[in-house]
Amino acid sequence: MPNILVIDDERAIRNVLKDILSNEGYKIDEAADGEEGLKKFMATNFDVVLCDIKMPKMDGLEFLQKATEANPDVPIIMISGHGNIETAVEAVKKGAFDYISKPPDLNRLLITIRNATDKNVLVKETKTLKRKVSKTQEIIGESEAIKQIKNTIEKVAPTDARVLVTGENGSGKELVARWLHEKSNRSSGQLVEVNCAAIPSELIESELFGHEKGSFTSAIKQRIGKFEQASGGTLFLDEIGDMSLSAQAKVLRALQEGKITRVGGDKEIAVDVRVVAATNKDLLKEVEDKNFRLDLYHRLSVILIHVPSLNERRDDIPLLVNKFLKEIAEEYGQPAKSIDKKALESLQQHNWTGNIRELRNVVERLIILSGKVITVEDVANYVK
Repeated sequence: MPNILVIDDERAIRNVLKDILSNEGYKIDEAADGEEGLKKFMATNFDVVLCDIKMPKMDGLEFLQKATEANPDVPIIMISGHGNIETAVEAVKKGAFDYISKPPDLNRLLITIRNATDKNVLVKETKTLKRKVSKTQEIIGESEAIKQIKNTIEKVAPTDARVLVTGENGSGKELVARWLHEKSNRSSGQLVEVNCAAIPSELIESELFGHEKGSFTSAIKQRIGKFEQASGGTLFLDEIGDMSLSAQAKVLRALQEGKITRVGGDKEIAVDVRVVAATNKDLLKEVEDKNFRLDLYHRLSVILIHVPSLNERRDDIPLLVNKFLKEIAEEYGQPAKSIDKKALESLQQHNWTGNIRELRNVVERLIILSGKVITVEDVANYVK
């Protein structure tokens, strides 16, 4: 139910608007002047404000200016019986959603309020989506290994040095890559991610370097590769140990010369890319087995960062659990649940083969299936 604040110094007007809007399903709060209205506006989350212009203590335009400075996302509809074109233009310039003359046309008023509430919903949804898309999660942990990783990121990120991140699946290698980009001088550019294990070997070169139209059967148009997309930013090559040897040779050339050639093309294209690679494999063992190029390994491993498994940093589990309890509750739009001490101790003793990814899934399962407080019995029942 949308919450609307009606600000008008005439009680009769407030009563009429309250009756009409309440019948339409809106929740209504009132204020007799701009000063009282601003106090209520600052204390409560309103979806829409209806505000008169000529009022004692603080007029509508002053309220509009202060309210939009405090929260520009709330639509404010100005209503006045002393209106003229100049006043309407000034109100819109100061941020009013719309301007309606008294006595208001009922249909226009209801349509304007509906449009304002729809806009408010869209603004909130857009902000939520932006947070989900753009927010780089914090690296959680106080263990010595995590402190060392954070310290290394602070030193290495501002440089263009290539970094090789190693660790088990689900341990947080991608998060390290994201922070290296966020704290780098390239943060205004793109972070382009490529999962080398998920792309068939016959397509990996096209994915990385792009292709020209007609270069192979399904190449119906020109395609820009990930190296070009990441130019000016960072290219994250995840699971690089699964890349084919032929693709490795081209990646090596791109790193050496700062140039790539699209599949089916002969034009060299300059690229300015910082490469961060990650793997769950022992690349030196892969070199011995002739599955990985030694020269490429040395090109990629200017800086080595090893991310420990969750079993190697059990003291960080309570911090991670509490973070996930809050984070998942926000996603579900419900109050965060708590977890008792014995339940946390039980989670610390668990064998986490899936690392942090598995822990987050387990916390989500416990939130769904447990009561307000997650107990050790819940852990015994739902964590296998």
